[in-house]
Amino acid sequence: MSGPATLQQVAGWDVAELRGGVGRLDQVADRLLPWRTRLDALGRRLGRAECWSGPAGTAAAAAVVELSTVASGVSGALGESLTDLQGLTAAAAEAQEWAAGALATAEAGRISLDGTGSPVGLPSPSAAMAADQLAEVLADRETGRLAAARADEALLAAARALACARAARQPLAGSAAAGPGVVGFADLVVRLPAARPLPAPPDAGPRRVAAWWAGLSAAEQLAEIAARPAAVGALDGLPAWARDRANRDLLAAALTSLPAGGQRRTAEVLSGRLTALDRAGATAQLVQFDPAADLVAVSLGDLDTAAAVGVLVPGINTTPADDLPALLEDAATVGSAAAAAAPGLAVATVAWLGYRTPGLGTMALPTAARRGGPALDRALDGLAAARAVPGGTGRTGRSGTGGVVPPPRTTVVAHSYGTVVTGQAARAPGRLAADAVVLLGSPGLAGGEAEDLEAGEVYGAWSAADPVSWLQWFGDTPSDPSFGDSPLPTELTEGHTDYLDPDRPTLAAVGEVVAGIRVPG
Repeated sequence: MSGPATLQQVAGWDVAELRGGVGRLDQVADRLLPWRTRLDALGRRLGRAECWSGPAGTAAAAAVVELSTVASGVSGALGESLTDLQGLTAAAAEAQEWAAGALATAEAGRISLDGTGSPVGLPSPSAAMAADQLAEVLADRETGRLAAARADEALLAAARALACARAARQPLAGSAAAGPGVVGFADLVVRLPAARPLPAPPDAGPRRVAAWWAGLSAAEQLAEIAARPAAVGALDGLPAWARDRANRDLLAAALTSLPAGGQRRTAEVLSGRLTALDRAGATAQLVQFDPAADLVAVSLGDLDTAAAVGVLVPGINTTPADDLPALLEDAATVGSAAAAAAPGLAVATVAWLGYRTPGLGTMALPTAARRGGPALDRALDGLAAARAVPGGTGRTGRSGTGGVVPPPRTTVVAHSYGTVVTGQAARAPGRLAADAVVLLGSPGLAGGEAEDLEAGEVYGAWSAADPVSWLQWFGDTPSDPSFGDSPLPTELTEGHTDYLDPDRPTLAAVGEVVAGIRVPG
């Protein structure tokens, strides 16, 4: 299809074969995405001690990143071409239909059309003709006019098809060889270079952030982490592996640059816990690290692959420097309970200190919750967004052919003042990105009830031995029969800090909720 086609050529187009070819190319483009994301995951593992360390491992990692970058470029070019190819298919089908109609009209009138659709050899009317002869000539000319009009429509649609075909070639022009033959990998490396001006990380919501990140090649993602670790580490909507790598770089820098004091102590405590977890062979991801604001979030388990996620939101007087080890122990305990409830389930639990908890003097005020609620809401949105964009986390979806990866089952496990924060998160714009909410020892939700938390399942635990759970400082609590939650089992002697005690019945029930096997009621 290098130039204008004749009417007869258009009528003979094999549109079914064209449609099938475009469909097969669409399948190729679709399969490139999971292939690329698997390459990305391999590239991240290569060069590390647990996979292959040393110069050879580093070289292998660089080669895999280069291969992934080329795959990204080809995938992007195919995606752009497919839009025009789909337009080509539609225009070609329309052109063929008009051309066939024009030729059929001409054949019925026993007239001929040339390649442009103009009637050939039609006599002109004359006053010397007999009436019946004149009528026949006029009828033939009318048939010719109708056939020519249909031919014009056919050739106009064919011209649109040609324009779409030319446009479809442009995105792939850079990857085409100079002449006939197979394009080699070296050609693609040169013609689809990894280096390009990188956009700044978008100051937008998690969904746009996730889409932006998924649009970068593997090399560009690694370049972003190296160039802007603080920005990447703080972006809700990015996969956990990327935030972990960026935040660990920030942590390493903080350990060498921060002076003695609270921020350095936080960095030292965090580094010690991560080192211990790494040495024990546990998967730990540093998904938030802001020493200036004293904010930290650590996942036990892989947030990018977990089928169930529990986000632990603590209460007053909880700081990273003093309480992160204990909060991580709670996260591990909840994760173990969920795994015990559903053996084989991939579980991740997050120790979330993404807000500044209040002290004893301000614990009766909603100020900290009004700041922390939107932060929790955004963190949950980011977790869902990172798993809802093709290629966002390096996993595949819909039967292994790429596409949108569904978010995990997400449960917010909030304790004490953390339940107030959760109530404020539900008040933020949009729905709370959580399937279930667990309220442990809640002092109230500032006027809200279970249905106001926007989660499909709301569970509560309280005890007569825990005055915080029934004093209702911030409004109704699960201790009120009309609150609307599903009660979790407790013992009369459970105190305010006993809900996640392995010797109490509440922990196993919380694990069932996180795993998604507990029936509300």
